[in-house]
Amino acid sequence: MSRPLSERVLALAGVIQALAQVRRIAETGQSDAAVVQTALESVFRIDADTPEAVYGRVANLAPGLRLLRDYFNKQPSGDEALPRLALSVLQLERRFVGESQTVAAVSHGIAGIAPQAGTSGSTHPEVLAALGGLYADTISHLRPRVMVQGNPHYLGQPGVVAEIRAILLAAVRSAVLWRQLGGSFWDLLFSRRAMADAASEWLR
Repeated sequence: MSRPLSERVLALAGVIQALAQVRRIAETGQSDAAVVQTALESVFRIDADTPEAVYGRVANLAPGLRLLRDYFNKQPSGDEALPRLALSVLQLERRFVGESQTVAAVSHGIAGIAPQAGTSGSTHPEVLAALGGLYADTISHLRPRVMVQGNPHYLGQPGVVAEIRAILLAAVRSAVLWRQLGGSFWDLLFSRRAMADAASEWLR
């Protein structure tokens, strides 16, 4: 059964918020530590009772909710690559959930990384490297591939690449949640006004 559109908006905000960080890191080599933490911790909250609990609290999704609100109100962020990147991830999610062996490998990998994340924190360099490696070994082999463009100086640094891949894993996790809550591409076509209103309501 489809969950309320307001809940689906939270998951979609998780997708776009994570990808905004991917774009920032690819262009500048820098990230917002709190936003990255929200994304990566969502990867380990597989059994959360509510969408809000996946991200800790709604306030943690404020940047993504603002991006969604502005996009659906036709006030673009200025980053034309971001909507295209989000569409690529939503398309990738469809392929991912249809590949049972890949889903199993990712689930097993996350379970193996979780103890270290619990001890050292989800943004510890070794955890980032492990999550990035998991993405590279599994989801990155699926088509369509998610192509991240940015500054070659930063995209040539292993630590930056690992962080980007780890956050892409988080974006796919949010895309899976969006679909589990009943989200579909029809939302993006026919529920834009309602989704903008829902994002605004969460931001109050």
